[in-house]
Amino acid sequence: MTHLLVSLVFVVFVGTFSSSFISAYHLLSKPLLRDDGRIYVCSQDNFFAFESNGTIAWTMHLDYKCNLGTAPVHGGHGKIYLVVDNRILVISYGNIATSEPESKVFFGPGPGRVAEAEIIGLSVSTLGSTIYINVKNRGLFAYHSHGRLIWSVGPVLYQFGYRQGCRKNLTDCYFASVPVLDQCEGSIYISNTEGELYCLSVRSRYFRWIQDFSSLDKNFTITPGNNGHLFVTFPAKALVLALDVFSGNVLWQRSIGPLSKVDSAPVVDSNGWISIGSLDGFLYSFSPTGVLKKFSRMNAENSMIQVGPFLDCSGFAIYSSQIEMEGKVSRTIGEYTVVSAIRPKAALFTVLVPATGSIYWSESYPGHVSTLFSESDLSQFVMNEEILLAFLAASRIGTPLQCRTIGQKLASSCSQERTKLVSIYTGNERAIVLFLLFESALLLVLIGLVRFCCTFWAKEKLKDQGLGSFLDKRCSLRLKKKALDRTITELEQKVAEETVDNEVFEKLGDIVRERECIERKLSTTYSLGRDRTHSRPKSVLPVQMGKAKSYSFQDAKQKNVTMFNTLSDTSSGEISSEGETNKETYSG
Repeated sequence: MTHLLVSLVFVVFVGTFSSSFISAYHLLSKPLLRDDGRIYVCSQDNFFAFESNGTIAWTMHLDYKCNLGTAPVHGGHGKIYLVVDNRILVISYGNIATSEPESKVFFGPGPGRVAEAEIIGLSVSTLGSTIYINVKNRGLFAYHSHGRLIWSVGPVLYQFGYRQGCRKNLTDCYFASVPVLDQCEGSIYISNTEGELYCLSVRSRYFRWIQDFSSLDKNFTITPGNNGHLFVTFPAKALVLALDVFSGNVLWQRSIGPLSKVDSAPVVDSNGWISIGSLDGFLYSFSPTGVLKKFSRMNAENSMIQVGPFLDCSGFAIYSSQIEMEGKVSRTIGEYTVVSAIRPKAALFTVLVPATGSIYWSESYPGHVSTLFSESDLSQFVMNEEILLAFLAASRIGTPLQCRTIGQKLASSCSQERTKLVSIYTGNERAIVLFLLFESALLLVLIGLVRFCCTFWAKEKLKDQGLGSFLDKRCSLRLKKKALDRTITELEQKVAEETVDNEVFEKLGDIVRERECIERKLSTTYSLGRDRTHSRPKSVLPVQMGKAKSYSFQDAKQKNVTMFNTLSDTSSGEISSEGETNKETYSG
């Protein structure tokens, strides 16, 4: 069910005014609340800084007419940016005690010249000293605070041969909303006339993602969250959507009561709850996961909430107002709900924490609230609900919570848990972990096998013979080596245990030389590893110098044994036992 928003403007007057006094010259723009407790507003061609008690801290005259529908924007370092006559003024107030505030044109033509471009809105990144300006039919511009253009982008961008943005209508498509800055994520959100929502990085002109909401409505408001969420409100449809800031996907969708304005938007507190008032008399508050809480301090049948709530200085509580009407009628016409109301009777102002439902303060108007600012400078202006709520929030009436700076709020809010991504695995977590470990081990085995095969097939020795003959030859060499190892072991044991003749030593030497030859073949020509082109193994053969021979080996008791054999000089071909000297040396 969609909703058509129809309501009467309720204006709260502080004091008594004549009809001639109630004019545009005394109306105030949307307010800007600062950490210093001051409220900054614009009226006609004057800019005001109010203290929280309603007195004027300082004022300055402007050469241009204010836009009452646009609130001033904090620029950091004693600067405020203001949209006036399709120009952007920067007001530098610094230390008022030592110098007067100054203003100059930051964007647009100077005095006496006509501004042809229409400025839709702006936002300022105090962390990066960057100003983002949306100019109708021209695009989004990013300027450094010194005035240097950093980048610009339109609603259509061509990347990798594809067109991004304005998918359904390229001719009359342009950025149509105020650029919304997300300090936590470093992103900018902006929408076009065709119902598409863009997400850009604050540092570049490229789109992170684009989400098309034209099937719901082309007009919506954008509110950044502080927990990985982005909230999109459709006033005509009375819908609130929560998006994932990383992908733009819809996390949840909730219906609310009819809203009073086409630019109605919720506020997000430091707990991640969003709150928005409705013409049905309820304050709707949703948790980050979409859990709904409805608050109403009056009879909802005869009451309504026309303006959005304001955050208190702590960031956890909100100030809201509920108006009691003499009569209210709601009826459905087709797909729309029409709400009509007459003659407001009273107002109720409340301070509450949506996350806990705690109500710290509640006061009716007329009553004590009507006398709070009756003697201040604020009594010279027309105050509506929005202005009165802003001053109540700035004065910290009724809240016991301690104030926090913007930096402290960002530090706590941006550190909240990110959106949990949907897992592709379901079931026993331990079994999943074991399965992943098994997959990892299998992958390592496959990598080793592939590496071995690449090394093996690259061997030079396989180019001249087939794989089958190579493996057969290698197998026969290994069997022959084992047989020789057994024979050598038997002969070494025999030498260590008893006295033997020279034939045994000669046989042992021949077998050792044959085994070493086989080992060289197995480690080079018939190896399974890389080809070796260097490092010949050291010989362990018996050494013969002249007529002396020596043999080194281990006996059965693992003792090192060195055998020396020396032949005497004789002309006889037959060697006698006296002509031969055998020496044995044992070392443990």
